[in-house]
Amino acid sequence: MQSVKIASLGFPRIGRKRELKFAQEKYWRGEISRQALFDVAKSLRIQHWQWQAEAGVELLPVGDFAYYDQVLTLSATIGAIPERHRGSEQVDLDTLFRVARGRAPTGEEAPAAEMTKYFNTNYHYIVPELSPAQTFSIAYEQLFEEVEEAVALGYKVKPVLLGPVSYLYLAKAQGEEFDCLSLLDNLVAVYQAILARFAAQGVEWVQLDEPILALALEPQWTQAFESAYQTLSHSKPKLLLASYYGSIAHHQPLVSALPVAGLHLDLVAAPEQLPLFAAQLSQDQVLSLGVINGRNVWAAQLDDIADNLSAVVKDFADRIWIAPSCSLLHCPVDLDCEQQLAPSLRDQLAFAKQKLTELTQLKLLLTSPDSESAKQIIGTCIERRNARSQAANKQVQQRVASLCPQDYERQHAFAYRQAAQQQRFKLPLLPTTTIGSFPQTPAIRGLRNRWRLAEITQAQYTAQLKAVTQDTIERQLKLGIDVLVHGEAERNDMVEYFGEQLQGFGFTQFGWVQSYGSRCVKPPLIYGDVSRKGPMTLEWAEYAQSLTDKPVKGMLTGPVTILHWSFAREDISRDTIATQIALAIRDEVVDLQEAGIGIIQIDEPAFREGLPLKRSDWQHYLDWAVAAFKLSAAGVRDDTQIHTHMCYSEFNETIAAIAAMDADVITIETSRSRMELLNAFEDFEYPNEIGPGVYDIHSPNIPSVEQMVSLMEKAASKVPVQQLWVNPDCGLKTRTWEEVEPALKNLVTATKSLRRSLG
Repeated sequence: MQSVKIASLGFPRIGRKRELKFAQEKYWRGEISRQALFDVAKSLRIQHWQWQAEAGVELLPVGDFAYYDQVLTLSATIGAIPERHRGSEQVDLDTLFRVARGRAPTGEEAPAAEMTKYFNTNYHYIVPELSPAQTFSIAYEQLFEEVEEAVALGYKVKPVLLGPVSYLYLAKAQGEEFDCLSLLDNLVAVYQAILARFAAQGVEWVQLDEPILALALEPQWTQAFESAYQTLSHSKPKLLLASYYGSIAHHQPLVSALPVAGLHLDLVAAPEQLPLFAAQLSQDQVLSLGVINGRNVWAAQLDDIADNLSAVVKDFADRIWIAPSCSLLHCPVDLDCEQQLAPSLRDQLAFAKQKLTELTQLKLLLTSPDSESAKQIIGTCIERRNARSQAANKQVQQRVASLCPQDYERQHAFAYRQAAQQQRFKLPLLPTTTIGSFPQTPAIRGLRNRWRLAEITQAQYTAQLKAVTQDTIERQLKLGIDVLVHGEAERNDMVEYFGEQLQGFGFTQFGWVQSYGSRCVKPPLIYGDVSRKGPMTLEWAEYAQSLTDKPVKGMLTGPVTILHWSFAREDISRDTIATQIALAIRDEVVDLQEAGIGIIQIDEPAFREGLPLKRSDWQHYLDWAVAAFKLSAAGVRDDTQIHTHMCYSEFNETIAAIAAMDADVITIETSRSRMELLNAFEDFEYPNEIGPGVYDIHSPNIPSVEQMVSLMEKAASKVPVQQLWVNPDCGLKTRTWEEVEPALKNLVTATKSLRRSLG
């Protein structure tokens, strides 16, 4: 059994302490050269390859590194760059930044490409734009340069690419009658050219990721796999077909018949599929077993995994690879950086680097199960299970058990509530608002850091935050916005801030993961039953409301988003955790209402993110996710207006569930899609009020009055104008005041024009 190999599908690119993020942003600001950014990136790649090699990974992944997004890197590699971002220049790094951000240190500004969630993760990819006239050719050299770089260091490599069928599936067709799948033959031809380049560099294996195999596909897409891989099988490098995030058992006859040299299965998401594929493995195929969770930070139960794998390893030992379930992109980099976690909690965790060690330990359990080292590993697993069982809170469990149907419902239907809210707030046609956060300036971040380091007192910290909050309110009043927010200067992150005030949560110093581009998040750890320690936002909401007669929204993060954007324990059901969080949020909502806060926003940007990949599994998730939101919001009077916010979601297939959430107002991201997402609301006749975003806050570009008017006119053609609000796509935390104020000024000006023309 010594021939069991350790494999890696990909490693986080940001660095232990977000070195890539800071270098990117300095480059965008013109503070460092492009070469300086390249130097930071190279040092990170070298470090990550070294760690993987030291853990026993024989074929190091190359192509998992990206300066913004790996799907975008592939688009550049094959020349699929929108004309508005390319101009007459060759494709280079700034081309990628113009596609992703609408702006780069060189070239002309242009509207950024769409960005959306990568399957059911919190990672965002840049959506490829393809037209009938699209041609493909190798146009960008990054992948080949990185292969050369790794080989020069003495490593054997396994380039990693999104497979051709999944790439087309994730792309957006530019033209109503155009089907991206019609480009398959041309795309496969450029993949052949890429594989030939890899072969010339001495590459033996190439990993092609086809995550859409976890979906229920229409016949033309399954036929596309047959066609594409029959052609690619003639290429010299061996192909490892990898899929993840769910079971591909429903495609087993198709997958098993594909002419590939190896197959990777996600056995964390779907362990039941192993026997099915093992039984059909051909005599010369490798089977890569994704048994270490690539999407969570809890240490693996290695003894249980070894028991489950023992039979298949015995049968196929010379052709078994053990690996994470997917790329480790979704994990923080290195637990060794965490020096402030309680040892009892730290001992239960494994970040990306430690997951490599887990693979080494798992190989030992599989190959030398009777050794003293193996016995020590098993003993550690038992200790971890015992420690987790001690985090229970019976009072929280009893409160969940005592819930009844009335706890999930508002007092009256929306039409009745709407009349009460109109009488209370007397808002104009097309009310204007923002999503919640305002710029987190270097001064604010520095202030928070000095407070955490005890360099200033709590009183000094609070006083300065109050000054920032007052300034934020005054700026909004000057701009003429109708429903204000306090700006969230006191908050570090929309999930971490609440987690810090809830029982059952733990926090890291450097547990960062990439969400998109240079945007990183630090998910909390849910290690036990969840409850509220006390009021979480009340003080700041009351203070902000005291500064103005206009309504100021209370701002909360919803239970489903807090769950999805945390690293939750795997031995407590997700619906149970969501219900516990919902009760904590409900307590906060009631406190805000009793303090006179009449408009309360409960953000759920991750609502669709949790949707299972297969439609047949949707209803169970939607039932408990909708219930959790309703439970959090249902404790208020009719004239209290509940908002929610969702971003980067396709709504067509979940619109009924979104309507069932029964929020009085929903604000959504629509500017990058130019209001296409509103088609779902038009067809469904959504009953409540909607704020379609008209300001793409993920781009530094400032939208004009004319652009915003055009977007809202499109919205008014799809949704009755009486139901519409006007707002940005998302919070303004990552933008500067120099960008935000002129953009919001244009938003208010556009709204006044629309009131005249549409009212």
